Amino acid sequence: MKSQQQLVLASAMALSANQIHTSEGFSAASSSSYLVQCASLPMSSSCAGLNRSRPATRLNMDRDYDSIDVHALTELEGRISSLLHSSKNSLDFVPRISPGRSPISPMSMEEASSFHGMPWKTTIGRSDEEDPLLYMPFWEWQFQFMKESLSNLHPIECSTLNDIDVSYNENKEKRARIVNHCYASDEYRKIRMTYYDAGDSVQVFNSVWYPDAKYNLPVLGIDLLSFNRKRYLAIVDFQPLHESEEDHSITYEHILKPIKDKYDNLKGRMSSKFYDETQFFSKEMLFARFEDGKIVYDDLFPAFKSYVQTHLNLLKTTPPASNLEQIQFVFERQRAYDTYSADRDPAAGLFAAMFGKEWAEDFIYDFLFSLSERKEEGLDLSPPMFGGPPQGTAAKGGSPAKSLETPKEKESISVRK
Repeated sequence: MKSQQQLVLASAMALSANQIHTSEGFSAASSSSYLVQCASLPMSSSCAGLNRSRPATRLNMDRDYDSIDVHALTELEGRISSLLHSSKNSLDFVPRISPGRSPISPMSMEEASSFHGMPWKTTIGRSDEEDPLLYMPFWEWQFQFMKESLSNLHPIECSTLNDIDVSYNENKEKRARIVNHCYASDEYRKIRMTYYDAGDSVQVFNSVWYPDAKYNLPVLGIDLLSFNRKRYLAIVDFQPLHESEEDHSITYEHILKPIKDKYDNLKGRMSSKFYDETQFFSKEMLFARFEDGKIVYDDLFPAFKSYVQTHLNLLKTTPPASNLEQIQFVFERQRAYDTYSADRDPAAGLFAAMFGKEWAEDFIYDFLFSLSERKEEGLDLSPPMFGGPPQGTAAKGGSPAKSLETPKEKESISVRK
């Protein structure tokens, strides 16, 4: 009951935040979203361990105390008292804002979309190709689709608990760079987008769409990789959150099958010798290893578009949760997904080699999988071997992207992200 009352209290604050006058630059919506996430968790949970991003700004009480509307605060107290009283014996209260939301970025959508020069037009690496940024059209199409199709789309923070900006990094000596954007909407609590550019050597586009926790739906995961323009890996999937896929798949696999049936080149299977297909992967996953670059635009691009569109259509036709227990269940499964993924991310060694160990760990724990629990011993930063799991780990579970390496260095770039 305590956790329910916490959530009620924070929701009341969210409802009233726009009535409280604050200093210029302070985002009431950002503060409310952060409070709701913390309050929705059990008393023993650490908010900092679940929401890595720092609030965009802080309220200076010494300077701004006089600007707070006392009447608004009085009304807020009344709302909190009323909601707590009415919810004492009920679990049917459903908040407007679900747990897992990150602070809103102070940037506008226009500023966020062009942050760090995106979408890039030229590569930082070496290339003999007319289209050196192979997957940039995927990035551009997805961003435009998000702007046109999602409600209240806005950028969210990309910082970490250690105050490291992970939105961009580059290694000039090795001619590699990475950019990360993160957004949220009414439908999705988090949509992250990553582009890794190292010329013809490596091109990666990765994105993960986390539905708001009031929707009991799979996570949309996208991993597109190219190595030396000779070897390609593609993964697009509605990744089930339940421990048993059958508990989730009946709601969507029949929708995906007609799409997948159109593309024979995208019907590959992960090797059961190394990977566990039963955890966070669906039977209708688009999976392909190929050497013909034409498949990228002939098959992969249209299939990718269809899966993204279908995921949003599925969400819009799915009834939201009717009580707190359902929301908390989905949120806990998203936490399990993040923890599973962070522990097995094969790109950790590559990121550490390119950008440093501290940046790599913060990037994986606080940005890619921000609901994950950080291990005291840190991540395994040994490079994965071709065809198998990362060194020092059991040969099961994880992302199929882990089995790839560049010819020059046995390091994968997966990004199951």
